[in-house]
Amino acid sequence: MFCGGSRVLQHLSDHHHTSIGLGLGFCGAKIVQLSSFFLRPSQAMANGHFSHKLHQRMISSSGSHCRTPGEFPILHNCFSQREDDPELPAEGLSPVSGGIVALGKFDALHIGHRELTIQASRIGTPYLLSFVGMAEVFGWEPRAPIVAKCDRKRVLTSWASYCGNIAPVEYEIEFSSVRQLTPRQFVEKLSKELKVCGVVAGENYRFGYKASGDASELVRLCEEYGITAYIIKSVMDKNQDSGKRDPGDSKDRGQVSSTRVRQALAAGDMRYVSELLGRAHRLILQVRSQDMPSERRISVPRSSILNLPPGNGIYEACLLLVGDESSIPCTVVVDTSYIHVETEEIRLCNLDWSQEFRLLSVEFG
Repeated sequence: MFCGGSRVLQHLSDHHHTSIGLGLGFCGAKIVQLSSFFLRPSQAMANGHFSHKLHQRMISSSGSHCRTPGEFPILHNCFSQREDDPELPAEGLSPVSGGIVALGKFDALHIGHRELTIQASRIGTPYLLSFVGMAEVFGWEPRAPIVAKCDRKRVLTSWASYCGNIAPVEYEIEFSSVRQLTPRQFVEKLSKELKVCGVVAGENYRFGYKASGDASELVRLCEEYGITAYIIKSVMDKNQDSGKRDPGDSKDRGQVSSTRVRQALAAGDMRYVSELLGRAHRLILQVRSQDMPSERRISVPRSSILNLPPGNGIYEACLLLVGDESSIPCTVVVDTSYIHVETEEIRLCNLDWSQEFRLLSVEFG
Protein backbone atom coordinates (compact mmCIF):
# COMPACT_ATOMS: atom_id res chain seq x y z
CA MET A 1 0.00 0.00 0.00
CA PHE A 2 1.00 3.65 -0.31
CA CYS A 3 0.04 4.47 3.24
CA GLY A 4 2.30 5.20 6.15
CA GLY A 5 2.49 7.17 9.37
CA SER A 6 -0.20 7.79 11.93
CA ARG A 7 -3.18 9.95 12.54
CA VAL A 8 -4.95 11.66 15.40
CA LEU A 9 -8.49 11.01 16.56
CA GLN A 10 -9.89 14.14 18.18
CA HIS A 11 -13.09 14.48 20.19
CA LEU A 12 -15.01 17.52 21.28
CA SER A 13 -15.61 18.08 24.95
CA ASP A 14 -17.42 20.66 27.04
CA HIS A 15 -14.17 21.29 28.88
CA HIS A 16 -11.12 20.02 26.97
CA HIS A 17 -9.81 18.04 23.99
CA THR A 18 -8.43 14.53 24.16
CA SER A 19 -6.49 12.92 21.33
CA ILE A 20 -5.08 9.48 20.74
CA GLY A 21 -2.73 8.26 17.98
CA LEU A 22 -4.18 5.26 16.23
CA GLY A 23 -1.58 4.46 13.58
CA LEU A 24 -4.13 3.84 10.85
CA GLY A 25 -1.99 4.84 7.91
CA PHE A 26 -2.08 7.60 5.32
CA CYS A 27 -5.44 9.05 6.33
CA GLY A 28 -5.28 12.21 8.40
CA ALA A 29 -8.89 12.32 9.45
CA LYS A 30 -10.34 13.60 12.68
CA ILE A 31 -13.60 12.41 14.11
CA VAL A 32 -16.10 14.57 15.93
CA GLN A 33 -18.80 12.62 17.70
CA LEU A 34 -21.91 14.78 17.72
CA SER A 35 -24.47 12.30 19.03
CA SER A 36 -23.38 10.31 22.04
CA PHE A 37 -26.60 8.79 23.33
CA PHE A 38 -30.34 8.81 22.89
CA LEU A 39 -32.79 9.62 25.65
CA ARG A 40 -35.98 7.66 25.22
CA PRO A 41 -39.24 9.54 25.87
CA SER A 42 -39.64 8.07 29.35
CA GLN A 43 -36.11 9.16 30.21
CA ALA A 44 -36.75 12.59 28.80
CA MET A 45 -39.80 13.09 31.01
CA ALA A 46 -37.84 11.95 34.01
CA ASN A 47 -35.08 14.42 33.29
CA GLY A 48 -37.37 17.19 32.09
CA HIS A 49 -35.67 17.77 28.73
CA PHE A 50 -33.59 16.28 25.96
CA SER A 51 -29.86 16.92 26.02
CA HIS A 52 -28.34 18.13 22.75
CA LYS A 53 -24.91 19.09 24.06
CA LEU A 54 -21.70 17.74 22.63
CA HIS A 55 -20.12 15.07 24.82
CA GLN A 56 -16.55 13.83 24.88
CA ARG A 57 -16.31 10.12 24.23
CA MET A 58 -13.45 7.96 23.12
CA ILE A 59 -13.82 5.20 20.55
CA SER A 60 -11.61 2.24 21.36
CA SER A 61 -8.65 1.85 19.01
CA SER A 62 -8.82 -1.91 19.26
CA GLY A 63 -12.42 -2.85 19.96
CA SER A 64 -15.72 -2.34 18.18
CA HIS A 65 -17.69 -1.10 21.15
CA CYS A 66 -17.93 2.06 23.18
CA ARG A 67 -15.52 2.76 25.99
CA THR A 68 -17.98 4.12 28.56
CA PRO A 69 -20.87 1.72 29.33
CA GLY A 70 -24.02 3.42 30.51
CA GLU A 71 -23.18 6.76 28.94
CA PHE A 72 -22.61 5.64 25.39
CA PRO A 73 -24.64 3.10 23.36
CA ILE A 74 -23.10 -0.36 23.39
CA LEU A 75 -23.40 -1.34 19.74
CA HIS A 76 -21.02 -4.31 19.58
CA ASN A 77 -24.00 -6.60 20.10
CA CYS A 78 -25.71 -5.24 16.96
CA PHE A 79 -25.18 -7.88 14.29
CA SER A 80 -26.29 -8.04 10.67
CA GLN A 81 -26.04 -10.80 8.11
CA ARG A 82 -23.16 -10.54 5.70
CA GLU A 83 -22.64 -11.99 2.24
CA ASP A 84 -20.53 -14.84 3.51
CA ASP A 85 -22.66 -15.70 6.54
CA PRO A 86 -23.99 -19.26 6.54
CA GLU A 87 -27.49 -18.06 7.38
CA LEU A 88 -29.71 -15.60 5.58
CA PRO A 89 -31.34 -12.65 7.36
CA ALA A 90 -34.52 -13.47 9.21
CA GLU A 91 -37.63 -12.83 7.18
CA GLY A 92 -38.63 -9.18 7.35
CA LEU A 93 -35.16 -7.91 8.27
CA SER A 94 -33.23 -5.66 5.92
CA PRO A 95 -29.71 -6.76 4.84
CA VAL A 96 -28.24 -3.93 6.96
CA SER A 97 -30.41 -4.51 10.01
CA GLY A 98 -28.46 -3.84 13.21
CA GLY A 99 -25.45 -2.52 11.31
CA ILE A 100 -23.58 0.77 11.17
CA VAL A 101 -23.92 2.37 7.74
CA ALA A 102 -21.50 4.83 6.18
CA LEU A 103 -23.36 7.46 4.18
CA GLY A 104 -21.99 9.15 1.08
CA LYS A 105 -21.29 8.89 -2.63
CA PHE A 106 -18.81 6.07 -3.03
CA ASP A 107 -17.72 6.41 -6.64
CA ALA A 108 -13.95 6.18 -6.11
CA LEU A 109 -13.80 4.17 -2.88
CA HIS A 110 -10.94 6.50 -1.87
CA ILE A 111 -9.21 6.93 1.50
CA GLY A 112 -11.93 9.29 2.75
CA HIS A 113 -14.55 6.61 2.12
CA ARG A 114 -12.31 4.05 3.77
CA GLU A 115 -12.09 6.26 6.85
CA LEU A 116 -15.88 6.24 7.15
CA THR A 117 -15.89 2.44 7.19
CA ILE A 118 -13.04 2.34 9.70
CA GLN A 119 -15.10 4.40 12.12
CA ALA A 120 -18.23 2.33 11.40
CA SER A 121 -16.29 -0.85 12.17
CA ARG A 122 -15.27 0.54 15.58
CA ILE A 123 -18.93 0.71 16.56
CA GLY A 124 -20.49 -2.33 14.93
CA THR A 125 -20.82 -4.20 11.65
CA PRO A 126 -19.83 -1.78 8.84
CA TYR A 127 -21.82 -1.19 5.66
CA LEU A 128 -21.72 1.32 2.83
CA LEU A 129 -25.12 2.68 1.86
CA SER A 130 -24.86 3.59 -1.82
CA PHE A 131 -27.40 5.16 -4.14
CA VAL A 132 -27.63 3.97 -7.73
CA GLY A 133 -29.35 5.54 -10.72
CA MET A 134 -28.58 9.18 -9.87
CA ALA A 135 -27.39 9.95 -13.41
CA GLU A 136 -30.65 8.71 -14.89
CA VAL A 137 -32.74 10.71 -12.42
CA PHE A 138 -30.84 13.97 -12.97
CA GLY A 139 -30.24 13.48 -16.67
CA TRP A 140 -26.46 13.50 -16.35
CA GLU A 141 -24.38 12.28 -19.26
CA PRO A 142 -23.16 8.72 -18.69
CA ARG A 143 -19.55 8.46 -17.55
CA ALA A 144 -17.29 5.57 -16.71
CA PRO A 145 -17.04 4.66 -13.02
CA ILE A 146 -13.68 5.01 -11.30
CA VAL A 147 -14.01 1.48 -9.90
CA ALA A 148 -15.56 -1.18 -12.13
CA LYS A 149 -18.71 -2.62 -10.61
CA CYS A 150 -17.26 -6.13 -10.72
CA ASP A 151 -14.16 -4.90 -8.84
CA ARG A 152 -15.82 -3.11 -5.94
CA LYS A 153 -16.06 -6.19 -3.72
CA ARG A 154 -12.31 -6.78 -4.08
CA VAL A 155 -11.59 -3.21 -2.95
CA LEU A 156 -13.92 -3.48 0.05
CA THR A 157 -12.40 -6.84 0.98
CA SER A 158 -8.97 -5.18 1.01
CA TRP A 159 -10.27 -2.78 3.67
CA ALA A 160 -10.85 -5.62 6.15
CA SER A 161 -7.39 -5.15 7.68
CA TYR A 162 -8.40 -1.58 8.61
CA CYS A 163 -11.82 -2.63 9.90
CA GLY A 164 -11.09 -5.26 12.52
CA ASN A 165 -10.80 -8.02 9.89
CA ILE A 166 -14.36 -7.38 8.75
CA ALA A 167 -14.84 -6.46 5.12
CA PRO A 168 -17.56 -3.82 4.79
CA VAL A 169 -20.47 -4.76 2.54
CA GLU A 170 -22.09 -2.35 0.11
CA TYR A 171 -25.88 -2.07 0.12
CA GLU A 172 -27.45 -0.29 -2.84
CA ILE A 173 -30.68 1.71 -2.92
CA GLU A 174 -32.30 3.09 -6.05
CA PHE A 175 -31.93 6.86 -5.81
CA SER A 176 -35.38 7.35 -7.36
CA SER A 177 -36.91 5.66 -4.29
CA VAL A 178 -35.46 8.24 -1.87
CA ARG A 179 -35.12 11.38 -3.97
CA GLN A 180 -38.37 12.95 -2.77
CA LEU A 181 -37.82 12.13 0.91
CA THR A 182 -37.38 14.97 3.36
CA PRO A 183 -34.46 14.70 5.79
CA ARG A 184 -36.85 13.41 8.46
CA GLN A 185 -38.37 10.82 6.12
CA PHE A 186 -34.91 9.63 5.12
CA VAL A 187 -33.84 9.08 8.72
CA GLU A 188 -37.18 7.40 9.41
CA LYS A 189 -36.41 5.01 6.55
CA LEU A 190 -33.01 4.25 8.10
CA SER A 191 -34.66 3.54 11.45
CA LYS A 192 -37.93 1.80 10.64
CA GLU A 193 -37.31 0.16 7.27
CA LEU A 194 -33.57 -0.53 7.19
CA LYS A 195 -33.35 -0.88 11.00
CA VAL A 196 -29.76 0.34 11.29
CA CYS A 197 -28.12 0.90 14.67
CA GLY A 198 -26.01 3.86 13.64
CA VAL A 199 -24.69 6.02 10.83
CA VAL A 200 -21.31 7.56 10.02
CA ALA A 201 -21.04 10.55 7.68
CA GLY A 202 -18.59 13.26 6.72
CA GLU A 203 -18.90 16.82 7.97
CA ASN A 204 -20.03 18.04 4.53
CA TYR A 205 -22.72 15.37 4.11
CA ARG A 206 -26.03 16.58 2.67
CA PHE A 207 -29.21 14.53 2.44
CA GLY A 208 -32.94 14.79 1.87
CA TYR A 209 -34.83 16.42 -0.97
CA LYS A 210 -32.64 18.97 -2.79
CA ALA A 211 -29.90 18.22 -0.24
CA SER A 212 -31.77 20.26 2.34
CA GLY A 213 -30.36 18.42 5.38
CA ASP A 214 -26.82 18.79 6.70
CA ALA A 215 -24.66 16.88 9.20
CA SER A 216 -26.04 18.66 12.26
CA GLU A 217 -29.62 17.89 11.21
CA LEU A 218 -28.64 14.27 10.61
CA VAL A 219 -27.40 14.07 14.20
CA ARG A 220 -30.55 15.71 15.59
CA LEU A 221 -32.94 13.48 13.63
CA CYS A 222 -30.99 10.32 14.37
CA GLU A 223 -31.15 11.16 18.06
CA GLU A 224 -34.94 11.43 17.80
CA TYR A 225 -35.19 8.04 16.11
CA GLY A 226 -32.79 6.23 18.42
CA ILE A 227 -29.94 5.95 15.93
CA THR A 228 -26.41 6.89 16.93
CA ALA A 229 -24.81 9.33 14.49
CA TYR A 230 -21.09 9.99 14.07
CA ILE A 231 -19.77 12.88 12.03
CA ILE A 232 -16.12 12.79 11.03
CA LYS A 233 -13.96 15.54 9.64
CA SER A 234 -12.90 15.28 6.02
CA VAL A 235 -9.70 13.47 5.09
CA MET A 236 -7.62 16.27 3.61
CA ASP A 237 -5.54 16.00 0.50
CA LYS A 238 -1.98 16.42 1.78
CA ASN A 239 -0.59 16.99 -1.70
CA GLN A 240 -2.71 19.93 -2.77
CA ASP A 241 -2.49 23.43 -1.31
CA SER A 242 -5.44 25.81 -1.15
CA GLY A 243 -4.32 27.51 -4.35
CA LYS A 244 -4.99 24.34 -6.33
CA ARG A 245 -8.56 23.81 -5.18
CA ASP A 246 -11.32 23.80 -7.74
CA PRO A 247 -12.76 27.36 -7.79
CA GLY A 248 -15.91 26.07 -9.45
CA ASP A 249 -16.67 23.61 -6.66
CA SER A 250 -18.04 25.27 -3.51
CA LYS A 251 -17.61 21.98 -1.60
CA ASP A 252 -13.88 21.76 -2.35
CA ARG A 253 -12.03 22.73 0.80
CA GLY A 254 -8.99 20.65 0.00
CA GLN A 255 -10.46 17.29 1.01
CA VAL A 256 -9.91 13.99 -0.77
CA SER A 257 -12.78 13.49 -3.22
CA SER A 258 -13.82 11.42 -6.21
CA THR A 259 -13.56 14.59 -8.31
CA ARG A 260 -9.88 14.88 -7.42
CA VAL A 261 -9.34 11.24 -8.35
CA ARG A 262 -10.94 11.86 -11.76
CA GLN A 263 -8.79 14.95 -12.30
CA ALA A 264 -5.61 13.08 -11.34
CA LEU A 265 -6.52 10.23 -13.71
CA ALA A 266 -7.13 12.68 -16.55
CA ALA A 267 -3.69 14.21 -15.90
CA GLY A 268 -2.09 10.76 -15.89
CA ASP A 269 -0.58 11.31 -12.43
CA MET A 270 -0.81 7.73 -11.24
CA ARG A 271 1.28 8.23 -8.11
CA TYR A 272 -1.17 10.92 -6.98
CA VAL A 273 -4.12 8.67 -7.91
CA SER A 274 -2.65 5.89 -5.76
CA GLU A 275 -2.29 8.23 -2.79
CA LEU A 276 -5.92 9.39 -3.07
CA LEU A 277 -7.21 5.83 -3.44
CA GLY A 278 -4.86 4.21 -0.92
CA ARG A 279 -4.11 1.56 -3.57
CA ALA A 280 -3.03 1.26 -7.18
CA HIS A 281 -5.70 2.08 -9.76
CA ARG A 282 -7.00 -1.03 -11.51
CA LEU A 283 -8.48 -0.92 -15.00
CA ILE A 284 -10.74 -3.82 -16.04
CA LEU A 285 -10.61 -4.88 -19.69
CA GLN A 286 -13.10 -7.07 -21.54
CA VAL A 287 -10.79 -8.84 -23.96
CA ARG A 288 -11.60 -11.02 -26.97
CA SER A 289 -9.10 -13.21 -28.82
CA GLN A 290 -9.25 -10.84 -31.81
CA ASP A 291 -8.02 -8.02 -29.56
CA MET A 292 -4.49 -9.49 -29.80
CA PRO A 293 -2.75 -8.14 -32.90
CA SER A 294 0.42 -9.96 -31.79
CA GLU A 295 1.39 -12.58 -29.23
CA ARG A 296 2.69 -9.96 -26.79
CA ARG A 297 0.19 -7.17 -27.32
CA ILE A 298 -3.46 -6.58 -26.52
CA SER A 299 -5.37 -3.70 -28.06
CA VAL A 300 -8.77 -3.18 -26.49
CA PRO A 301 -11.24 -0.59 -27.80
CA ARG A 302 -12.45 1.94 -25.24
CA SER A 303 -15.94 0.50 -25.60
CA SER A 304 -14.63 -2.71 -23.97
CA ILE A 305 -13.22 -1.18 -20.77
CA LEU A 306 -15.36 -1.29 -17.65
CA ASN A 307 -14.05 1.73 -15.75
CA LEU A 308 -12.15 4.98 -16.15
CA PRO A 309 -8.66 4.82 -17.71
CA PRO A 310 -5.97 7.43 -17.16
CA GLY A 311 -5.38 10.18 -19.72
CA ASN A 312 -3.70 9.51 -23.02
CA GLY A 313 -0.05 8.56 -22.62
CA ILE A 314 2.48 5.81 -22.01
CA TYR A 315 2.49 4.11 -18.59
CA GLU A 316 5.37 1.89 -17.63
CA ALA A 317 5.85 -0.37 -14.60
CA CYS A 318 2.27 -1.66 -14.81
CA LEU A 319 0.98 -5.16 -14.10
CA LEU A 320 -1.31 -7.25 -16.26
CA LEU A 321 -3.40 -9.45 -13.96
CA VAL A 322 -4.75 -12.66 -15.46
CA GLY A 323 -7.36 -13.77 -12.94
CA ASP A 324 -5.69 -15.47 -10.00
CA GLU A 325 -3.11 -17.04 -12.27
CA SER A 326 -0.32 -14.49 -12.52
CA SER A 327 0.73 -10.86 -12.65
CA ILE A 328 2.77 -9.89 -15.68
CA PRO A 329 4.90 -6.71 -15.96
CA CYS A 330 3.68 -4.62 -18.85
CA THR A 331 3.57 -1.20 -20.47
CA VAL A 332 0.22 0.46 -21.18
CA VAL A 333 -0.43 2.93 -23.96
CA VAL A 334 -3.69 4.90 -23.79
CA ASP A 335 -4.91 6.75 -26.86
CA THR A 336 -8.20 8.22 -27.98
CA SER A 337 -9.54 4.89 -29.31
CA TYR A 338 -7.70 2.00 -27.66
CA ILE A 339 -5.94 0.71 -24.60
CA HIS A 340 -2.77 -1.11 -25.69
CA VAL A 341 -1.05 -3.53 -23.30
CA GLU A 342 2.44 -4.70 -24.21
CA THR A 343 4.53 -7.31 -22.42
CA GLU A 344 7.78 -9.16 -23.10
CA GLU A 345 7.38 -12.01 -20.63
CA ILE A 346 4.56 -14.19 -21.91
CA ARG A 347 2.89 -15.25 -25.10
CA LEU A 348 -0.63 -13.91 -24.55
CA CYS A 349 -2.00 -16.27 -27.18
CA ASN A 350 -1.39 -19.09 -24.67
CA LEU A 351 -4.21 -17.78 -22.49
CA ASP A 352 -7.46 -19.75 -22.38
CA TRP A 353 -9.79 -18.24 -25.00
CA SER A 354 -12.50 -20.90 -24.81
CA GLN A 355 -14.98 -18.20 -23.81
CA GLU A 356 -16.11 -15.38 -26.10
CA PHE A 357 -14.15 -12.94 -23.95
CA ARG A 358 -12.33 -12.83 -20.65
CA LEU A 359 -11.73 -10.12 -18.11
CA LEU A 360 -8.16 -8.97 -17.62
CA SER A 361 -6.98 -6.26 -15.26
CA VAL A 362 -4.23 -3.71 -15.53
CA GLU A 363 -2.79 -2.21 -12.35
CA PHE A 364 -0.91 1.05 -12.70
CA GLY A 365 2.31 1.39 -10.74
